[in-house]
Amino acid sequence: MSNSDNPRKGSEFQTQVKEWFENKYQSKFEEEKKLPIGIGEEKKLHKFDVVDENIKIAIECKRYTWTKTGKVPSAKMGFCNEAAFYLHLLDNSYDKYIVMLYAVHPKRSETLAEYYYRTNKHLLGKTRIAEFNPNTKTMRVL
Repeated sequence: MSNSDNPRKGSEFQTQVKEWFENKYQSKFEEEKKLPIGIGEEKKLHKFDVVDENIKIAIECKRYTWTKTGKVPSAKMGFCNEAAFYLHLLDNSYDKYIVMLYAVHPKRSETLAEYYYRTNKHLLGKTRIAEFNPNTKTMRVL
């Protein structure tokens, strides 16, 4: 797979996550939904990957894997932190998720989502980390 395939694969993953949440909650979810974020009167719109029709659940999707050699994809972990920051700026009435791809590596004893949660839970507040396996269509909240 070349890097040019990444946007398509990411979009497919986002749609699969949306469908999983629709099935679980028996509710319609929308992709690329803009919601107001910020503190006080100066709120701005930010586009979130998946949001339910009642605007109670906001989801950011991250289809990341370990590097070929089993190293942490550090720059991509920074994008997870950015997603956590934007989710943190949403009103507290939202259920907030970062849904990551179920990603394992033979040199690692934990999934990439488990690694991210273990090393960054101090940044997450009420945001939940979940991992979705597109092959089995299963979701696990960490």
